[in-house]
Amino acid sequence: MEFKDYYKILEVPRDASQDDIRKAYRKLARKYHPDVSKEANAESRMRDVNEANDVLRDAEKRAEYDALAAGVSGGNGAAPPPGWDRGFEFSGAGGAGDADFQDFLNGMFKQAARKRQGFAAGRGAGPGGGFDGHAGGQAFKVRGEDHHADIEISLEDSFAGVTRELSLRSVQLDDQGRPYMGTRTLSVRIPTGVREGQMIRLSGQGMPGEGGGESGDLFLTVRFAPHPVYQADGRDLKMHLPITPWEAALGGQVHAPTMQGEVEVNIPAGSKQGGKLRLRGKGLPGDPAGDLYLTLDIVWPPADNDATRAAYQQLAKAAAFNPRRHLGVQS
Repeated sequence: MEFKDYYKILEVPRDASQDDIRKAYRKLARKYHPDVSKEANAESRMRDVNEANDVLRDAEKRAEYDALAAGVSGGNGAAPPPGWDRGFEFSGAGGAGDADFQDFLNGMFKQAARKRQGFAAGRGAGPGGGFDGHAGGQAFKVRGEDHHADIEISLEDSFAGVTRELSLRSVQLDDQGRPYMGTRTLSVRIPTGVREGQMIRLSGQGMPGEGGGESGDLFLTVRFAPHPVYQADGRDLKMHLPITPWEAALGGQVHAPTMQGEVEVNIPAGSKQGGKLRLRGKGLPGDPAGDLYLTLDIVWPPADNDATRAAYQQLAKAAAFNPRRHLGVQS
């Protein structure tokens, strides 16, 4: 996913004045306009120049772009890392993870424009003017837009259920109706057994309505932070369980961690590398609870002392084992 550096496209520094931006645009428009340009990539370059100019020439859009670009990539023009959009509120059904960064910016700009329009309507003409919640003398109510955001929690949060303080960034308005990137903090209850990708709905926490209309809702999509032991698959959990060669060959009881605590696991004799075991009900809570799947990893001790080397030599003589026999070689 490419992050477009609008300043680089217009060939201006990040602290360029609005007049510098206008001059740069006129210069590049003369160079790349398809009607006059002889450059091979004139049409695509002109599209980029128009897109960059559309944002940077508008002081409000430019301020929003600068704030977002700094948070996403440090303003260095690099592609944003996975999960960069977490903590931002989005209008509509999708987030920046589902679209290009420019689509995300455009959505933020449109959101700011709608807020400005709603602000102007609230401060506009008097009764009958159509801008104070009345149109032709008739009151109207418009429900606020729903907002969406991703939140990252730990597997432990899902297992136990917790209340988290969540900070979200979104376009807000000051007392004069000017947009800015603001932060709000919400107290969010994480339900026990919530799954990755599941949505948590916060009623009335979306965009305010107009004309006395109710506020929209805020939908939080749950993402799990990487865990050092477990991987989640719905309510099921997966993990790799290291075992010794003699535990794999002879079988026996070993201890394994679970979200509920340590349990004893029976390793069948003759277990192979990559073999799988299932512990019912040891995944995330639910109705029914998920399971825990163990993938066996056979770990050989290093031959880093005389005793271990002697044991390996004795095993080599006792086993007379050729793992390459099926390839038709003798040893």
